[in-house]
Amino acid sequence: MKRLILRSLLVTVVILLSGILLYINYIAPGITGYAAKNLASGVFVAGRTQESIEKEDINFFPVQYSKNFVDLENMEVTSKFLFWKSKALFNEGLGSTLVTDFSASDVERLDYPAVGLPDGDPDTIPWPAGDLLCDTVPSGINMQVLNEMLDRVFEDTVAYRGTFAVTVVYKDQIVAERFRSDFNPEIRFLSWSMAKSFTNAMVGTMVKEGLVDIDKPLGIEEWANDDRSKITLRHLMNMNSGLEFNEEYSKLKLTDATTMLLKNGDMFDYAISKDLIAEPGTVWSYSSGSSNIIQGYLRSVIGDDSRYHSWPRTSLFNKIGMRSAVWEVDASGTFVGSSYLYATMRDYARFGLLYLHDGNWMGEQVLPEGWVKFTSTPAEGSDGEYGALFWLNDSGEFSDKPDDLFYCVGYDDQRIFIIPSEDLVVVRTGCTPRGVIDWQAFLNDILASLDGQCK
Repeated sequence: MKRLILRSLLVTVVILLSGILLYINYIAPGITGYAAKNLASGVFVAGRTQESIEKEDINFFPVQYSKNFVDLENMEVTSKFLFWKSKALFNEGLGSTLVTDFSASDVERLDYPAVGLPDGDPDTIPWPAGDLLCDTVPSGINMQVLNEMLDRVFEDTVAYRGTFAVTVVYKDQIVAERFRSDFNPEIRFLSWSMAKSFTNAMVGTMVKEGLVDIDKPLGIEEWANDDRSKITLRHLMNMNSGLEFNEEYSKLKLTDATTMLLKNGDMFDYAISKDLIAEPGTVWSYSSGSSNIIQGYLRSVIGDDSRYHSWPRTSLFNKIGMRSAVWEVDASGTFVGSSYLYATMRDYARFGLLYLHDGNWMGEQVLPEGWVKFTSTPAEGSDGEYGALFWLNDSGEFSDKPDDLFYCVGYDDQRIFIIPSEDLVVVRTGCTPRGVIDWQAFLNDILASLDGQCK
């Protein structure tokens, strides 16, 4: 009898240990992948230190238990958790890429074409084309009120915890820019899902060139024999494609979003494999997969990787003076249109100004006429909450704010607010748990500064 009990206990222990090992094997690539990717990008793209990234950006359970090794000479990061490890490599111009599904050699061979930056020294070129700021403040803003508001934000109270930087542009002038003591204007900040709005801009530039039609089915081969063949760019940009996609973010399990970002070298291929669960254009459901399908499609339309990889720089970034922007690619070489773009605060502000002015940059129509109206028109099924890869105020989330407010949103509370009626763009970056920032108070205090005259 004792022998039977011991045998049963042994079997139970073996099953339990096997289950634990299987579970760890399931989540470990997410742990090491998140650490390696974010640390490599933080050091080699953003210009931060390993200590800074480990202290804040990847300091959460269970990612905090990864052991990370930064190779400054070869510009790569290896992160380990028990027996599992992940590696991320840096390529000039394309940022840092997680090595998964492809070999390290494949990732190293990804090539960014030689594309120059706009001519001239930005420190001698007036804003917004350059960084030479006006020494006066436009009328209609109370700088004392605005500065007192920023003082509160950077006190790191609960309502604004984890703020890295804030930039405020009023009447096309930077009227305030504030950085936490460990950051500076040269640091590139991670967009997270604000990259979706940049995907909107890339589509816009290609529409302007007549290369794509947002209402034409994409013609993806894998969709040819089912109703996914009806899906258009408009559906994907409006987040109502009908494709199944679990956008949930969890620390203890991998969902579609985290599986795509951390375990798949070809994110387009992963996203197009999802089943159709609703008629395209009828049900709204936020999906990072949609943005990466768009990017894979745009790559196929351009048809030449050198031209594809240079497209954002030549057709968007250089045109609006975004010298710092780096759009990262997955291991297959496709831009991660959902999540991975880096830029300085001023360059994010420039992007906001482009949309504030209906896609026109200092007299040049960078985006098609009417593109911003399309962008800010509520998507079917979104209850006024979402347009085309931008968030809207039609839902009344900011009930006492201008109706024409629209904005970019990224994980950890990255924001670019655009309010055309107030001639206002506000950029905020940080590392803040979801739901902490009091955005009502944040915008209230900034808008309150527009009620008085400058001091």
